[in-house]
Amino acid sequence: MALVLTSAPECEPVTVAEAKAHLRVDGEAEETLIASLILTSRLHVEAALGLALLTQSWRLSLDAWPAARDVELPLYPLQSVDELRVRDAAGAATVIGAGAYVADIGSRAPRLVRKGPLPVPGLPANGIEIDFTAGYGDDPGDVPAPIREALLLLVAHWYEHRDPIEVGGADTAVPGAVSALLAPYKRVRL
Repeated sequence: MALVLTSAPECEPVTVAEAKAHLRVDGEAEETLIASLILTSRLHVEAALGLALLTQSWRLSLDAWPAARDVELPLYPLQSVDELRVRDAAGAATVIGAGAYVADIGSRAPRLVRKGPLPVPGLPANGIEIDFTAGYGDDPGDVPAPIREALLLLVAHWYEHRDPIEVGGADTAVPGAVSALLAPYKRVRL
């Protein structure tokens, strides 16, 4: 399985101006650092929670169809399944029409549900490609307020703790307030 970003969000969930106000930073000297901390914070939250905060496009490649009829998509919230392709032994792609599957965009674990048998890929690796769009929306205001606040707190934490640290050490722990704000957005697996 491979997951590749094909179109990144056009903006970040919080602006540099919002982060500067939160940090109480005047002037422009720190703007590049703050912008990188915003990006890093978004990527950290998205990876930790399996979220796409703003509209972005992805390609999921699979070697074979799962035994179950459902193909779980790794990012929430799902906006759409844009195209499904199966490649033959020569690598030629056959587009599978939307009538052959259902995109379950409402589930907390979004999925593509096959209505019946679909062609078996001819390639031994990555013969199935699912292009999809995920995210709360195009505008930063579409991102839930608790997540935006968690991002600002995380930016502030990393802004204040710039010393070199060992990954996995006590200094790399996410502040409790950030974890508490993000808790409702974690996937619960049974």
